Amino acid sequence: MMVCSLCPRLCRAERTETAGRGHCRMPELPVVARAALHMWEEPPISGTRGSGTVFFSGCGLDCVFCQNDQISHRDFGKGVTVERLREICQALIAQGAHNINFVNPTHYAHVVARLLEEPLPVPVVWNSGGYDRVETLRALEGKVDIYLPDLKYLTPALAERYSGAADYPAAAAAAIREMVRQTGPCQMEDGLLKRGTVIRHLVLPGHLAEAKGVMDFVAGEFPAGTVLFSLMSQYLPQGRAGEFPQLDRWLRGSEARAAQAYMEALGLEGFTQEGSAADAGYIPPFDLTGV
Repeated sequence: MMVCSLCPRLCRAERTETAGRGHCRMPELPVVARAALHMWEEPPISGTRGSGTVFFSGCGLDCVFCQNDQISHRDFGKGVTVERLREICQALIAQGAHNINFVNPTHYAHVVARLLEEPLPVPVVWNSGGYDRVETLRALEGKVDIYLPDLKYLTPALAERYSGAADYPAAAAAAIREMVRQTGPCQMEDGLLKRGTVIRHLVLPGHLAEAKGVMDFVAGEFPAGTVLFSLMSQYLPQGRAGEFPQLDRWLRGSEARAAQAYMEALGLEGFTQEGSAADAGYIPPFDLTGV
């Protein structure tokens, strides 16, 4: 049993090996919904053969628009041992994965740390919602090569309304600073990211000002060449978005173009998406593949 304080909720839930507790509702041992090569991450992460993605179930955030609602909030997945998780990673590497990409790993930081006591032969990606504790991340120093956090909001009221976490902006900003401290500037090799931090922001409909504020923060916080920025326009109404009229629509092309123009004007280096990315076909099928 563990008394959990891994994420900023600090709920100190007593998580047993098989019984879920706390805000994330997950047990101490990992619950996984899918493990497969994934071609739709940023180009230097997916590469030509794919990123070896391992999707954990459960979440410490309550994002009403979550595209992975089936696993993050409805808890679909299968419990595995740490030994089985290592076998899953090894199978992905044997399939040609450029890296091992742990998706939504925050509440399983203790599992990732234990797994990586024996390093993997490919880079490790920490793909989180950004709602991470600095103290938890420090326990991973030297084990994670690439950090891929969201920076969803900088406005506490929006973070509370849409993710149930008014402290998200402060927590995510502190976490991302720690991630960048650990990795240093991005390092590329043969078109692939080997080390560094890529900050993602999903543009929400009707919230262009928030997207601009996030970009202002990143441009002002990190010198040019330090991080990469991924501006995502793949939003489509999912989860509980229908309960929030402003979110119950697709992103307009004009909103996406305005955000991309602002990113370019700031000189942020990174990635943008085409409008075709807003398609449910890009959401992985959570069917226990590879588990």
